[in-house]
Amino acid sequence: MRVLWVLAHPDPRSLNGSLRDHGIRTLREQGHEVLESDLYAMKWNPVVDHDDFGHDPAQRLDVLTESEQALHTGTLSPDIRSEQDKLLWADTVVFQFPLWWFGPPAILKGWFDRLFVQGFAQTVIDPATGRARRYGDGGLVGRRALVITTIGAKAATTGPRGIHGDVDDLLFPLLHGTIWYTGMDALRPFVVNSALGLSTTEYDTVAAELAKRLASLPDERPIPFRSQNGGDYDDHLVLRPECDAGAAGLRVHYR
Repeated sequence: MRVLWVLAHPDPRSLNGSLRDHGIRTLREQGHEVLESDLYAMKWNPVVDHDDFGHDPAQRLDVLTESEQALHTGTLSPDIRSEQDKLLWADTVVFQFPLWWFGPPAILKGWFDRLFVQGFAQTVIDPATGRARRYGDGGLVGRRALVITTIGAKAATTGPRGIHGDVDDLLFPLLHGTIWYTGMDALRPFVVNSALGLSTTEYDTVAAELAKRLASLPDERPIPFRSQNGGDYDDHLVLRPECDAGAAGLRVHYR
């Protein structure tokens, strides 16, 4: 595999930093190639602005139009192009972060905001149909993505009846609305609960589980999300009534 490991945590001495080091070492020992994007260490700028596209700040900024034009003219900001090149090189992407306020840290959201420009990861048009390629198709199709996240709460509280909500639902915007939307296959997330006070023994167990999981990645089946153009949705992108008849909510978007 060619793996891009994207880390969003401010301290390399943290649990996340230790698991990142262990994971990358494990992958390389297994013979895989790995590139890294340590967003805090890179001092990644998460804010979309005129400079991303070489745009005159005195003029109104249409982000979608200007980003696509800059993509095709080669005038995107160099830091964006560098990260896009890493993403295009990879066949597998690891997104690792602590779950903060029920989502990834802002720096990772900003990485998506700045990289996933129109014509690259979103609004890639199928010339045969004139429709946008997304939800199982698109600019990043052919890649697989694994989310690794640490959560302070106990596992039971992020389960189906836990007060915080089911972790699969909490991660749905990322797994379905970002990863699957852009054409990448989303893999089942690797979740570390009770992350605030792991003992040495508990850490060793988690590290061993992560190594085992990474070893299985090449053959792992992705989350079975429904594809936009697979026939389950009508022309208005609403799930057809015969699919999970009578059901509603996030679960209907799984095959």
